[in-house]
Amino acid sequence: MVSCVPPKGEALWQADNAPRGTFMHKRILTCSILALATCLSAPAVMAQDGEASAEKPSDAVRGGDFDEIVVTGRAGGAELRKAEASFAVSTLNDEQLRLTNPVSAADTFKQVPGFWVESSGGEGSNNVRSRGIPTDGYSSVALQENSLSVQYDGGLGYLNADQSFRFDETIARVEAVRGGPASIFAPNAPGGVVNFITRKGTDEPGGLIKYTWGDYGENRVDAYYGQRIGNNWGVFVGGFYRASDGMRDMGFKASKGGQIRGTINYDDGRNSFMVDVKRIDDKVPFYLPVPLTYDANGKIADVPGFDSRNDTLAGPGTSNVAILREGAPYIFDLTEGSHTKLTQVSIEGTFQIDDTFAIQTRSRYKDADILRNAMFPTGNVQELSAYLAGVSPTVLAAFPGAVGVRAQYADGSGVLDADTNGNGLVVGGNLLSVSVPIEEAMTDNRLTAEFDAGGHHNAAIGMTYDATSYRFDRYMGTTLIDVKGNANRVDVVGVDAAGNVVGSLTDNGFQRYGSIYDRVGMNVHNLALYAGDEWQVTPALRLDFAARWERTRINGQVEQKTTVDLGNPATLADNNVLAGTGNYTKVDQSFDDWGWTLGANYQFAPQFGVFARYTDTFRLPSAGEYNGSPTRTDQSSVPIKMAEFGVKYGSGIFNLFATAFWTKFEGVRFTNYRFNEVTNQYDDPEVVVADTQTWGVELEALVRPAEFFDFALQATWQDPQYKGFTYTDSSGTIQDYDGNQLIRVPKLMIRAVPGVNLFNGRVRAEAEIEHYTKRYPDIANSQVLPAYTLVNLNARAQVTDNIAIGLNVQNLFNELGLTEGNPRAGSFNVGDSNSQYFLARPVFGRTVRLNASLSF
Repeated sequence: MVSCVPPKGEALWQADNAPRGTFMHKRILTCSILALATCLSAPAVMAQDGEASAEKPSDAVRGGDFDEIVVTGRAGGAELRKAEASFAVSTLNDEQLRLTNPVSAADTFKQVPGFWVESSGGEGSNNVRSRGIPTDGYSSVALQENSLSVQYDGGLGYLNADQSFRFDETIARVEAVRGGPASIFAPNAPGGVVNFITRKGTDEPGGLIKYTWGDYGENRVDAYYGQRIGNNWGVFVGGFYRASDGMRDMGFKASKGGQIRGTINYDDGRNSFMVDVKRIDDKVPFYLPVPLTYDANGKIADVPGFDSRNDTLAGPGTSNVAILREGAPYIFDLTEGSHTKLTQVSIEGTFQIDDTFAIQTRSRYKDADILRNAMFPTGNVQELSAYLAGVSPTVLAAFPGAVGVRAQYADGSGVLDADTNGNGLVVGGNLLSVSVPIEEAMTDNRLTAEFDAGGHHNAAIGMTYDATSYRFDRYMGTTLIDVKGNANRVDVVGVDAAGNVVGSLTDNGFQRYGSIYDRVGMNVHNLALYAGDEWQVTPALRLDFAARWERTRINGQVEQKTTVDLGNPATLADNNVLAGTGNYTKVDQSFDDWGWTLGANYQFAPQFGVFARYTDTFRLPSAGEYNGSPTRTDQSSVPIKMAEFGVKYGSGIFNLFATAFWTKFEGVRFTNYRFNEVTNQYDDPEVVVADTQTWGVELEALVRPAEFFDFALQATWQDPQYKGFTYTDSSGTIQDYDGNQLIRVPKLMIRAVPGVNLFNGRVRAEAEIEHYTKRYPDIANSQVLPAYTLVNLNARAQVTDNIAIGLNVQNLFNELGLTEGNPRAGSFNVGDSNSQYFLARPVFGRTVRLNASLSF
């Protein structure tokens, strides 16, 4: 990022180091514009920020960025090399991103040690954890775009931050900070912050057109063009469009749409200014668990007739279905998937007041309509005969004259039996639609100072304000489906002695209409004050400390619910339909807390240093916690304590970053949501308050013994445990899970990358070898998700100065690796650990992508 440079030695003031901010109200916007207008009136001194891209694929060597300047997670604005940072930070440059060609934001996280990433959900709504975080989604890891949060609360219910972000060629580089100062300079970021920094016209990127083909029906075009206008102005435009059948066979065009971004920026070396406008209109599928079983040796295996690596239960049979309710039916359109329509305007600038003081300001306004339609498999996978035996008493009692039950397809195409699809299995399927229109505005304004006093100081004091308004409308019907790729809806009917239908448990495949109903309106106001100082005490010793106070106010209303009978005597599916009453329960909550961090870095030599840091921080409750429970009184700030010690070393052939860490979350509220397949609704959730504690070590290393060969290694070992997790369950039994491993998080993660550089560096090829040890889908650790290893291939060749081609093969050996179990079975104890069949979400099977790009 181009930035302001005070005339002091080689200090480089980066614009990208500011935390996030927001604007919505006129007074906030006015303050930002006034600051930027002042910025443009200052004297000009030309400077560049050194954001140059490498020109050859070989420069994309992982970990070979020891001297790169970092701007994320900091108070001051002066130049700071990665080697001198007093916190754990990883960087991905332009060429690394082009080589690996990530499918989603979550895929970039995989290239950072310490992060456990579940990208098996597709391009949106994935889960990210680091250093013992006990929460899902992006609730404790901030996703930033140009140092400003994509969403202030990244874990808002059914609205993960990555649904409002798409990765494309407009991204120039990525910086990832784990733990440490992230939670002080970013909201909801105790686990870290990942900052996606975009291209600008003043960087003179020129232009690029790139076409990508994937063997799953993927056709995608990325393009951008940037140009400097005169000495100080630049313009940039870029984006992508693609259509795809999906990484699992959905039976229809699953992904379709794109993004466009336009930017105008000013930089005279002392002052900078940028306006960025982004539009997303894109729909992608959300992939969910699939049925699995065990082979004769007790290993996890495919169910007959179902390919767990490539199939999905969702498909045309569960698309465009009418879910009955009071009034007109709700038309559930699965082909919409997760559909994001978003318009975002961002303004940022830096104004150098004098040689000591500077103002940095960032503001963003977002207006989005986000629809999430997906088919969530639920309950136990059962043999048809067992299922019919279980429901038969209910059907026979409800319909006099019925002497037996039968399963038949809802579309009238036939009757099911024990051999249907080669497995004779059925399972529940929730057709869930969630609409979340959201309007959000953020502003962050910071005063920075660089001065000498007992050493050299880079200090900052700032304020972040956010205003978010959203609706949350949720409706669901629970179906019965068969088990095959693109499953079909199944009806269960009662028949008389002649085989005539006399009544039906289901209707059009629905076991229950209206099994979930929510209608919510919320307004959230967040205010944070922070200050920090990076104090260079001696040439070798630097101390930095910072503190943050934050308050969130949650106001809104949640419609009260009742059950209604739609009045069809021929079926039981419409007897208990959840609906709104027209009466609302108000929500009025306020929480605040403060945290601080203290770090030290000692540089024995330019390429060798050590650091230590202690952080006492927090996470405030989310408005999403009240979407379904407006009267809850159990929410409060969660105290978080973190410590880390790191060693950094670099030489011509060897780089090493090693960090030992400790993390403790205190008083976390764990909620057990379990979908009851008898009542076809969620049981009243159990809530347990407990702690978590994690010890661990992260490694990021690179060995380059020769120009033609290098070997990169990223590894994380950790021991994530629940502490004090003891409670009495609904049956009166005391459950003690103290010391159990955190759900879904492996103890060991290894990513080894051997690579070769050929033809004077014009060709780079590498293998990514990922290994993850066993995990558990529940807090009881009753079911094992086995260890697995994936092998991926990446290659890129610079054919001419302007033409490049690339190859990406994911999961080369088509490994079956499970990332999560069945969350709808409950997070405390899944309860079906000894079942022959179960639900879990695997990684994608082998996929191949080819790309060709023309730069100019």
